[in-house]
Amino acid sequence: VKARAYGTDVSSLEGMKELCSRVLEDFGPIDILVNNAGITRDQLLLRMSEADWDDVMAVNLKGTFNACKVFAKTLMKRKGARVINIASVVGLDGNAGQGNYAASKAGVIAFTKSMAKELGSRQVCVNAIAPGFIETDMTEGLTGDLREEMLKVIPLHRFGGVSEVGKLVTFLAGETGSYITGQTFVIDGGMAI
Repeated sequence: VKARAYGTDVSSLEGMKELCSRVLEDFGPIDILVNNAGITRDQLLLRMSEADWDDVMAVNLKGTFNACKVFAKTLMKRKGARVINIASVVGLDGNAGQGNYAASKAGVIAFTKSMAKELGSRQVCVNAIAPGFIETDMTEGLTGDLREEMLKVIPLHRFGGVSEVGKLVTFLAGETGSYITGQTFVIDGGMAI
């Protein structure tokens, strides 16, 4: 397996164009694009700054747009290519203090559906995954009380693991996902039911 790490600002279209050129030069056409960049700047509406709103939108939603835009041509040339956008259950249900994050992830879900319709004639499947509380750096900062409150509303009474989300990505990226497009897969331990 050949692997290489690249760094760029996903919110910059020019930065993503440069990254795309480097990837295509190093590896040739790609078959799978996973958009997983995301940040939070949680704050109640009355306290949320314009910068907090703009930063979250720039990374979470515009970053997904930028990646899809720069890689779309190469993906359309690869029959059976996949795009998997990581959204959030918050994009489906909203959450107090996360208006910017919820709006960005809801946008990712709607964008996924639009891209599925646009790229479907080229046999490119585009889907979204909406994780709930997954053990990541983003959820690491939750206080003990908040963690306990969250666990009470999750029927499985635990946070999910990164590998569980990874297995869903693998499912959608593989042959098993060849007739699935425009869908949002919730992986949240039952939190949203």
